[in-house]
Amino acid sequence: MTQQDGRVNGTVGTGRPPSPEAAAFGRPAGVDSSFAPGAPPPPAPPPPPAPPAPALRRNFARPTGVQDSFDPPPGAVRDPKPAPESPWWKPDAPRDPWRDARSSAYLGAPPVFGDGWQPEPRSLPAPTGRDRWRLRQLSLTAALVLLVAALLAGLGGGVVGYLAASRFTPALLDPGATLTQVSPPVNRPPGSVADIARRVLPAVVSIEVRSSSGSGTGSGVVIDGRGYVLTNNHVISNAVTGPGGSIRALFSDQSAAQVKVVGQDPKSDLAVVRVEKQGLTVAALGDSAKLAVGDPVIAIGSPLGLRSTVTSGIVSALNRPVRLSGQSGSGNDTDAVINAIQTDAAINPGNSGGALVDGSGAVVGINSAILSLGSGQGQPGSIGLGFAIPINEARDIAQQLIRTGRARHATLGVAARSVTDGARDGALVESVAAGSAAARAGIRAGDVITRVGDRLVGGSDDLVVQIRSHKIGEQVKLTYVRGGRTASAGVLLQSD
Repeated sequence: MTQQDGRVNGTVGTGRPPSPEAAAFGRPAGVDSSFAPGAPPPPAPPPPPAPPAPALRRNFARPTGVQDSFDPPPGAVRDPKPAPESPWWKPDAPRDPWRDARSSAYLGAPPVFGDGWQPEPRSLPAPTGRDRWRLRQLSLTAALVLLVAALLAGLGGGVVGYLAASRFTPALLDPGATLTQVSPPVNRPPGSVADIARRVLPAVVSIEVRSSSGSGTGSGVVIDGRGYVLTNNHVISNAVTGPGGSIRALFSDQSAAQVKVVGQDPKSDLAVVRVEKQGLTVAALGDSAKLAVGDPVIAIGSPLGLRSTVTSGIVSALNRPVRLSGQSGSGNDTDAVINAIQTDAAINPGNSGGALVDGSGAVVGINSAILSLGSGQGQPGSIGLGFAIPINEARDIAQQLIRTGRARHATLGVAARSVTDGARDGALVESVAAGSAAARAGIRAGDVITRVGDRLVGGSDDLVVQIRSHKIGEQVKLTYVRGGRTASAGVLLQSD
């Protein structure tokens, strides 16, 4: 029996039949080796390749700084732990050397250039570009460490900055500087502008008007403690004559009240309204007949909606005839000629209806009009030519409106126009109303009226204001020219 490697290879000399395993897997008869006879020996390993030529090494060698034999597979660093939802990555899948960066497999040995170079073990280069700061590259612990480090760095920078600022203050700064405060006595003697404004301002109100044609602002003066306020007719006429109008009064204490119209007089451009408010400050009404050119005056009102505005100036002229009329289609029914006080105290749109006050604090006029250079753009402003209705005339009209709701005026009953012969001015009578005061006095069309009493007549507007300065039923003397001859007549004034 022959036994090799602990295995039964045959049955020679045993005298026993072969086992089934030996019969199935044993060597054929006459074969004692592991391989079939005549198999050639394995070839010898080839000799190592010769070093490449210098030109090949120069053209195909690794670039400067590259140590690996091939580029790492995509995502080797960025995706050390593949997303579980990917069908290519399973938690229990075997490692794929083409996809798993942690696999130890590589494609082959690096080329040999005969210079003894061996690749140095190193980690893959960090990702660049927008992949550098992806949060998924950082673990939670690393992110917390970076956050704490940033907070500590910011806190340290703040402390260093504070210490630097407190210890190294520039020479131009003085943290302990304190400016001195001087409190000289304020001298506001009685009769000063400040004293007058303090006393009169509470008696002047701002009037807001709204109507279908728009909105506007004017002023008014409280003339009676029961709530009566004197203003201009053109301030409120739009709200009265148009549909959907409303009027509101605003006071110096910032309160407001609705306004009811008591009466209007378009011929004098005056109106009286009433407000329901307790504790009103009433303005003191003065005597406009005592004014003289050059007297100081103060204008108080709400120019351009700026409530409680005070401006000062002087009386520039007296008895200045000024015609006021509303624009066609505007809802303003004013058609007046006023015997105005002219002042250079600044008066602007919105001052209308406000107070013109003398040096004692008494109201001597109601601000009503300004003279501008032209239409221009926007609303005209003050150029030092403002006009106010004398308070003596305004007081009489206001009393009539409060008592009866309407006002009456003295009139001649003539229509006239202004004329001059180069030496004298006058009012040419164009027509005389039948039964009028002028007709009863014998005045005819064609006469030129040159005086009312002792005052010269400068034109038709001047004639109107001079006649209205007298009372109804008063006898006045008219001087006139007829056919080149001067004559006079006494006229008993009638109501219009």
